[in-house]
Amino acid sequence: MTMIRTTLATISALLLLALPVQAADDVIAAPTLRASVTVTSDVVRVGDLIDNAGSAALIPVYRSPDLGTTGALPVAHVLSVLRAKQVIGVMTGDIREVQVTRLARTLANKDLENAVASALERRFGLGDAANITVTFDRGVADMRLDASNTGALQPVATRYDARGGRFDIAFEINNDNNPAPTKLRFTGTAIETVEVAVLTRDIDRADLLKSSDVALERRPKAEVTGEAASRDRTIGMQLRRPMRAGTPIRVADIVKPDFVQRDQNVTIIYQVPGLYLTTRGKAIESGAEGDTVSVLNLQSKRTLTGVVTGRGQITVQGASQSPPMAPAVEQTSSLKRDEVPAPAAAAAALAQSLIQAPTSPAQIAQAQIPQARVSQAPAKSE
Repeated sequence: MTMIRTTLATISALLLLALPVQAADDVIAAPTLRASVTVTSDVVRVGDLIDNAGSAALIPVYRSPDLGTTGALPVAHVLSVLRAKQVIGVMTGDIREVQVTRLARTLANKDLENAVASALERRFGLGDAANITVTFDRGVADMRLDASNTGALQPVATRYDARGGRFDIAFEINNDNNPAPTKLRFTGTAIETVEVAVLTRDIDRADLLKSSDVALERRPKAEVTGEAASRDRTIGMQLRRPMRAGTPIRVADIVKPDFVQRDQNVTIIYQVPGLYLTTRGKAIESGAEGDTVSVLNLQSKRTLTGVVTGRGQITVQGASQSPPMAPAVEQTSSLKRDEVPAPAAAAAALAQSLIQAPTSPAQIAQAQIPQARVSQAPAKSE
């Protein structure tokens, strides 16, 4: 008897413990309206608008806003529609309207251009995608797709006419909600371009190109025959011929600026170790820095050959390699003979004789003997 009573007491205790749990399961959470809703499909369902929608969650009630846009629904209108779908007792709190946003995947115009250029890269005679300029027919703007289109743009059919630059390319994008991929097709023109320096104004052959004279533009590669010149390479250069504004500049169009013009009065410099002698001359031909040109010595009426070393300056180098000498004393043809120190005077006389008369190797060798003797003479003590 005692055992029976103990068993009944245990069962009663267990039932008492189970009652609250059972009561909690019997309570159904009240449906609650959401103030902000985000959808990915083309319809808004009851489950999108309220929490705890239960079996009514999948019932469609509204058409979704356009892709990538947001719409507002008055609460009174929402409750009226829900009641029509047998959804009642919705808790609204202090919500006055419901914001509904439809998610979208946006393909920017630049993204589409890059996809076309990548599909054509290094095909049909074209180069890198970065150098391909794409123009769509009918001006394709930014494109919005359903957010379920998460795949990459994959070209599946590509046609290109190299003569006219026309393309026709079909793409596919994998769709999370549909086994069939989304298909896109684009047509237009694709032309390979190069970055080239162009003139901003008409330039004469004698003008030096300044920074303001040159701008960078992309031009069709077919318009630029030869190697296109970079902007940095053109600054400070001259044109081989006059050119008009907007003309692309090629490497073959530019030259170093002429530091010496034909028939220009110039300074002739005769330079040997230990001596720097100048005299007047006239250029027989034009030349840029580093060019070898002919020049007329106006004093001796002799024609010399020298290197352009500056503006209006031609240097005639010594014909022999002399041993190291004392620090050079700069002399000019206008100095009087008695003002020149003895060793320098001898070297100056030698240099002047070399400038005033043509010399042969033998004559040069003979002319060096006095200079060597002078350099070996004992120095005067002070």
